[in-house]
Amino acid sequence: MRDNAPVTSATRKPEPPASPKLSASFDQKGAAVVPPRLIATDLDGTLLRDDKSVSPRTVAALAAAEEAGIEVFFVTGRPARWMDVVSDHVHGHGLAICGNGAAVVDLHGGPGAHRFVKVRDLARQNALDAVGLLRDAAPGTVYAVEQTYGFYQEPAYPKLHMEIPDTLAPAEELLAPDGAGTGQPILKILAYHPTLDPDAFLTVARLAIGGRATVTRSSPSALLEISGPGVSKASTLALCCAERGISHEQVVAFGDMPNDVEMLTWAGRSYAMGNAHPDVLAAASGRTVANNEDGVAVVIEALLGERR
Repeated sequence: MRDNAPVTSATRKPEPPASPKLSASFDQKGAAVVPPRLIATDLDGTLLRDDKSVSPRTVAALAAAEEAGIEVFFVTGRPARWMDVVSDHVHGHGLAICGNGAAVVDLHGGPGAHRFVKVRDLARQNALDAVGLLRDAAPGTVYAVEQTYGFYQEPAYPKLHMEIPDTLAPAEELLAPDGAGTGQPILKILAYHPTLDPDAFLTVARLAIGGRATVTRSSPSALLEISGPGVSKASTLALCCAERGISHEQVVAFGDMPNDVEMLTWAGRSYAMGNAHPDVLAAASGRTVANNEDGVAVVIEALLGERR
């Protein structure tokens, strides 16, 4: 989850992006192309430009996809309260996958009135275990707790999110059975380290926490996102698609950071942005231009051209 301010989305120098090459019948390897029924797109560093805007070209492409009968799902690490940036651009179902798969949210209610349709929470004991294990493995780590309707943090946690926390306390107190927000599902834990390399921090955390939780990252800083076991953008998107009778071959996905890798691997066709992390470039089946060059819109326009 990026902070909600303008950032440069690439964390390393990406290879020069190739323009998407699509065929009406076959992909670049000669395999038959299945017509898409659903587009799944990340937001920060992908659909959104670095100033957090949705370009007019992208707005038009999203509307054209929906008009052509292709559902569009926003699939993001953002919490529901940060979805106002795209609330005006939802069509049809109005659903978005937030918190790296921890929640499916109905955006039709508008700003401040989002409804949680599905929640895949992180159990408090798993969260406590993850915090303790990571404290030992990476001393100096500080934490915040994201719940359905609350945000809590340790006093030393930096102001990364342009918001005022509901409570300041050590993570162990926040996650105690009688801690802050008791009765509300925990969507994820945020873990920040002031000095470690972001990718090195991710590796340390995954080794330390193991199967107790899912650990990923989407920020250019050493900020990790810790969700329930098996919870990811891919697994929640798969559930939403199954409910609609949509196979993974009928999904086209877009992303730029490690929290997108599983989704890009799962989808029948996937595109790494020109500004993407190296792991994303390796995982995606295709590549498009950078987010500031409307890379998602470029591919959608080509996809719709296939249908003519």
